[in-house]
Amino acid sequence: MPYELHYWPMIQGRGEFVRLALEEAGADYVDIARRDDEAGGIEPMLDRLADPGNRRPPFAPPFLRDGDVVIGQSTAILLYLGPRLGLVGASEADRIWTHQLQLTIADAVDEAHDTHHPLGVGLYYADQKPEAARRAEGFRQDRIPKFFGYFERVLAANGSERLVGSKLSYADLSLFQLVAGLRYAFPNASNAALRDTPHVARLHEAVAQRPRIAAYLASDRRIPFNEDGIFRRYPELDG
Repeated sequence: MPYELHYWPMIQGRGEFVRLALEEAGADYVDIARRDDEAGGIEPMLDRLADPGNRRPPFAPPFLRDGDVVIGQSTAILLYLGPRLGLVGASEADRIWTHQLQLTIADAVDEAHDTHHPLGVGLYYADQKPEAARRAEGFRQDRIPKFFGYFERVLAANGSERLVGSKLSYADLSLFQLVAGLRYAFPNASNAALRDTPHVARLHEAVAQRPRIAAYLASDRRIPFNEDGIFRRYPELDG
């Protein structure tokens, strides 16, 4: 049976990290909420979230169903999928290191989100613009360079082309997505940081050119970045 991915159909969001892994591996999967038949749409996703019979429910999407196994949280999903898709090393040390890198990427994603929603997700951006401007300033000046600098150091220590070992891992795909998202939301700050982190810039370019990823990016399966997702382009926040 194909993997079932459940995520909001109108944004890339945290589900995109899982999509990239499935696409790179050529895995058989169904993006349930994006199906236009009676088995698709948001309702099956919401039904699974609210199912009283599920004693281990996901808190929120994304979640993945593989037969009787249901996994929530993008980082946990990738921990599960990595060995099955050949996107993580065989040793325990490599698996844990890849997972650690993925968690650091998730931290960066959370901080990017909080630039436009620093006070709370229940408020609109327009309700917290002064606070967002202050949060974004620190993110641009300090946090983007710090995150990119960290991954630059990891790449350099590993020979510059991959984060872990010699083969592509899901962490490489996720770093590509982080860079792509930040270049959309903060093009000035991100491009400035990338000039100081050439290994990160080259990894981003190399992942984009991989045949399956390039085909995915050019397809309608790749949802465009927009102002409903994690990475939002508000020019005033880019300085």
